[in-house]
Amino acid sequence: MSGADITYYDRPMLQQPVWIWTIPAYFFVGGAAGAAATLAACAQAFDSRELRGLIVRARWIGAVGGALSAVLLISDLGRKERFLYMLRVFRPTSPMSVGSWVLAGFGGATASSAVLPGRLGNAAGYVAGLLGMPLASYTAVLIANTAVPVWKQSRRSLPGVFIGSGMVSAASLLKFLDLRPREARVVRAFSIAGGLMEIASVAAVDREARAVEQVGRALNSGIGGALWTAAKVLSAGALIIALLPGRSKNQRIAAGVAGSLASLCTRFALFYAGKRSARDPRASFHQQRQLGLSDRMQEVQEK
Repeated sequence: MSGADITYYDRPMLQQPVWIWTIPAYFFVGGAAGAAATLAACAQAFDSRELRGLIVRARWIGAVGGALSAVLLISDLGRKERFLYMLRVFRPTSPMSVGSWVLAGFGGATASSAVLPGRLGNAAGYVAGLLGMPLASYTAVLIANTAVPVWKQSRRSLPGVFIGSGMVSAASLLKFLDLRPREARVVRAFSIAGGLMEIASVAAVDREARAVEQVGRALNSGIGGALWTAAKVLSAGALIIALLPGRSKNQRIAAGVAGSLASLCTRFALFYAGKRSARDPRASFHQQRQLGLSDRMQEVQEK
């Protein structure tokens, strides 16, 4: 074997993530719930009277999503006590610790905002809105803070993908519900903003991952590659439908279906691509070699 492609008997350098399907599902549900709560808080601050219907629906999406997120996470952990163990301490340097506390606080705040009346519900709604975007994005930081090559390589762009995807999925769920014309316009604008962020961030992830050819292959092959391609097509389709003139119910539903499927495909694509990347010993080797060259070049420049 050539010195440029050294492996240890073609054995993986890393153990692939042991997460089950509930984790990418948690990424999707948590992203939608967090973005919905943030949208509800913004609508509440902007015009709580005229946008009341949107606020109530978005709060309930956040509340149901927060509860379902806890169920999905505990399902992967195996026992609910393990989730409680993670709340014994708070470590600002640990994405897992921060995320556990954010999820716990978000669940209580969104449930309170959905059921409590008047000022109490509004106050809880603002708390849920503040915790919403951290809930939607911390999972990107969590996977990027690992040694899995494709996740580590694209660590700068992954938060943008998760935030944009969460905005699109929240807007997509709201498009299935009855909204007044002004509320529908707000959701449409939220969806377009999220779609633009998602598409731009996905392109950045592609660019970063392909900086090391062997690492980028995880997004171009296997189940992860197929889902990644499908996500990009569906994201573009959802954005095009949202930008088309007209405000018919069928158009909203079509955009909602495409946006929801795009967000699901994005989360599961990154999940399967990460597993494939961890199994590839050459991906780890080439990435470490590239990082070593970059460090040496930086040292030379500093001298």
